[in-house]
Parts: sequence; structure tokens; C-alpha cells
Amino acid sequence: MTKALIIGGGIAGTVTAMALHKAGIDAVVYEAYPPEATDTGGAFLLVANNGLEALRTIDAHGPVLEHGFPATRVEFISNTGKRLGDKPMAGAEDGGLGAVTIRRATLARVLREEAVRRGVRVEHGKRLLAAQTGPDGRVVGSFADGGRAVGDVLVGADGIHSLIRRTIDAGAPRPRYTGQHTVCGYTRDVAEPPAPETYRMVFGKQAFFGCTTAPDGEVWWFSNAPAAELSKAELAAVTPGQWRERLTELFAEDHTPAADIVRATGESIVATAAYDLISTPVWSEEGMVVVGDAAHACAPNAAQGASLAIEDGVVLAKCLRDLPGPRSALAAYEGLRRERVETVAANSAGLARRTAPGPVKRALRDATMPRRLDRAGTTGGDWQTGYRIDWDEPVRS
Repeated sequence: MTKALIIGGGIAGTVTAMALHKAGIDAVVYEAYPPEATDTGGAFLLVANNGLEALRTIDAHGPVLEHGFPATRVEFISNTGKRLGDKPMAGAEDGGLGAVTIRRATLARVLREEAVRRGVRVEHGKRLLAAQTGPDGRVVGSFADGGRAVGDVLVGADGIHSLIRRTIDAGAPRPRYTGQHTVCGYTRDVAEPPAPETYRMVFGKQAFFGCTTAPDGEVWWFSNAPAAELSKAELAAVTPGQWRERLTELFAEDHTPAADIVRATGESIVATAAYDLISTPVWSEEGMVVVGDAAHACAPNAAQGASLAIEDGVVLAKCLRDLPGPRSALAAYEGLRRERVETVAANSAGLARRTAPGPVKRALRDATMPRRLDRAGTTGGDWQTGYRIDWDEPVRS
């Protein structure tokens, strides 16, 4: 196999391109938006230990470490203000890379820049209209600007509303709204910010809240708040002031810093509707395959979406490197990835359902969490963040 077409220039697409490049396979990334449309501020995320280790497999972790800041501990507070305990972030205590907090747009930008530095071609303004496999077995992509591209395999890294997923399987499931909005904000006016490299997690009575302190002293916060589903246009019409009022009201009865932090935030508030996609029955067909959110999407509660997408790209590249044709390579990729990603996505969905438990479950959680934290040792457990990819180990069909 000599050429891959990658649809989508976000996290999954650029990592897949770099991994394929390392495997000796030519990859071209086709991104619908111009660079300036994706380089704005917005939400932030956590790249967990497993995501950073997957990047290290292809020597691409450096730019992420440089532009993010570490997260080494997490502490938990109940809605009453009671401190429930703390523990190290997985990987931070055993020689791993740990975890990094970074704006989503910054992560996409630095990965794209690294891909270009390595010689990967990234074409912007290329909105895919259709993809099909020709009689010779090669895949053809047609774009809105009238252009076409032909490759041996086409990788759908085009996100949770993926056109490639629907092209592969017209009956593919649609993303499911999780019943919550994820709202992010930034402020410097916080009386007692979290300690450096620490996430303070607050189990509010009506919503979940988390915050951490950037190296320059700015507090970055997020909230997973139950809400009715809004369309993209409706969501965009909600002002920062309205989000501030809504969240302040949700946290008003809690004896925690959450309401004060939200109240102290100005216009730097953004929100997204949280969707997930726990299982996609068909991942590949006739030289086309999906990766990242196009194949599986996690609710934000487990903080694993970006890391799983990074893992996908590296594993897919190994399969295409080692197996004789796209059909066997794509089947092997699915076999190596499906159980893991579906387990993580289901776990995250369970966390989302427990965002705002009732009084009995809150009391049980507060009573048992200190003991569970003492036993846990690491955030998420080794099964989730201890995942490693051996680049040199051959993939066998």
C-alpha cells in the first residue's frame, strides 16, 4: 500500500498521518476548514497518560508537553464542601508521562504543525462530498471545490457526525445526546485556586465542576451540567452571561468554590453539547475505515476522547504497515481496538449518568469515596491509562 487519504485534520487525522508517515506510507490530510477557523481558543481537554504514551511511540509527544501543562494530582470535594480525598493522576507516579492539560485548538494546531514539519501534506478548504471504491479497488474522494483524490485507503477522521461512517454503513447509529452540556471558562479572579498541577473536582448537588490552575495563574474550569438538548444554532446563541447565570444557579446551594469561580468569569466561557457513540457495528468497508470520534465517541466525563483517537491512529498505521492489503489490515485494526474503546466509552457514559445523583447516592458516595481512593492508587486504573503500543512488535493477521 502506498497512499492514504485522511479526511479530517483534527487530532485523529494528524496523528494517523504522522503514524503512517513513520510506517513509510504516504498520507495526505484533507481538512474542510481553513487554519484560522480551527485555531481559536475555546474548550480545553486532558491528554491522559495513555494518549501521551501513544504519541511518544511516534515521537510526537514533545510539542504537546511544550504547549500544555502537567496534571499530576486530582482532589475531590462533595457538595457540602467536605474534602473526600485525593490521588495521583495515572502515570505521574510510575515514570510515565502523566497527563497534560491543553486547549483543544492548541492540541490540533501543534499536531498539525508537527505533521507538516515531517513532510505530511495538509490541504485546507477540502470539504468531502462523497467517497467510493473504484473497480480497481482504489478509493476516490470527491470534494466540494470540484477536486478529486485517489488512494489505496481512505481514513475517516471526520468526527462524531462522520460522513465516512455513514458511507461505510448507511444504517450506522447516530450519536446519542448524553443529557449534559460541557461548559468551559477561564478566570484570574479566584481567592483560593487549586495547587499547581492539581485538578479540583467538585460533586455539586445539581452538576459536576472541575478546575485547575495554569502556570500563569489563570484558573481553567469546566462543568458537566444536565440540560435539554440544543441545536448547534441554539447553543451558539447562548451568551457567556447566560451560561454564567445558569451555572451560578446550579451551584448556588453547594458549599464549594464553584459558584464563585463561575461568577468571577467574564466573557471567556464556551459550551458544547456532549454526545457519545459507544458502539459502531461496521468500522470498515472496501478500503474505507473510521478512527477517533467517527468510530467511537466518549462522553467527556472520563477525559479519554483525545487519547483514544491518538491510540487509534498509531494502531491503524501499524496494521497497514504489517499486513498485505487494506482488507486484512483494517480487520486487524478493528480487532485490536473495538473491545478497548467500547469499554472506555461505556465507562464514560456511566460516569455521565451519575453527574447529579440523589441524596441517598450522594451520601453513599461521600462515605465510601475516601476508602476507594486509598485503594485505587491511580486515576482510571491501569486498564485505561496504562495501555501501551509497541511500535516494533509486528501485527499478525
